[in-house]
Amino acid sequence: MSRGRVGVMVPPGNPSAEPELTRLLGSRADMHASRFPVRPGLALAERLESYNEALPAMACSFGDLPLDALVMACDSPRYLLDPDEDRDGCLRLTQECGVPFASATVAVLEAIEHLGLEEIHLISPYQPWLTELAERFWKAAGLRIAGVLPVRAQGGYAPYAVTPTELVDQVKQADLPSDAVLLFTGSGMATLPALGTLGAGNDRVLLTSNLCSAWWALSRATGKPVTLNRTPHRLPVHGRAAS
Repeated sequence: MSRGRVGVMVPPGNPSAEPELTRLLGSRADMHASRFPVRPGLALAERLESYNEALPAMACSFGDLPLDALVMACDSPRYLLDPDEDRDGCLRLTQECGVPFASATVAVLEAIEHLGLEEIHLISPYQPWLTELAERFWKAAGLRIAGVLPVRAQGGYAPYAVTPTELVDQVKQADLPSDAVLLFTGSGMATLPALGTLGAGNDRVLLTSNLCSAWWALSRATGKPVTLNRTPHRLPVHGRAAS
């Protein structure tokens, strides 16, 4: 079986997107990464805006490398837009690059549509103002938000610093329904190590930015439908997520 090639763009400090996407793509596609420019001294909102502004140039940063799919593996900058702006921008870059392109948020929305879901619980490691923007974004995309669970690292709101143990503990303490759809935002928060525990013994659907991005990219890179229903972990039959 020929392997696909997926180009991935990530923020400079993101510690989790590449390792998780490499694992999720597995033997079906190779991953080639490019990082957004470092913007020292900018406030978070300005830095996120700079990622959106740099996106067209980033999409061209792979040069003549033949790619089957391109993914912006970070969702937070897209919360500064509305869902239509996000999707239109991805379609425009697809046409300009000649390669299927999606942001993490477009990949999540397509995964949710694929599964026929309408209501989610939002699990967010972001600062409150950014979590509010994320909630507004998903509502504008037509989803019902059953609840929002802020997730904190030991030192405060810091997506890159949240450990899998902290993530599991806070989700368990929230006592969410056993059949809930949980959407974990943030490609930089380590989520794969937590999904096996959070999906065991229940009927939850667990979706993450990286999981949905990998699903979206593989369906384009392989040219074949990719099933979206379980994590790559060998879960008990009652735990459901995407693969």
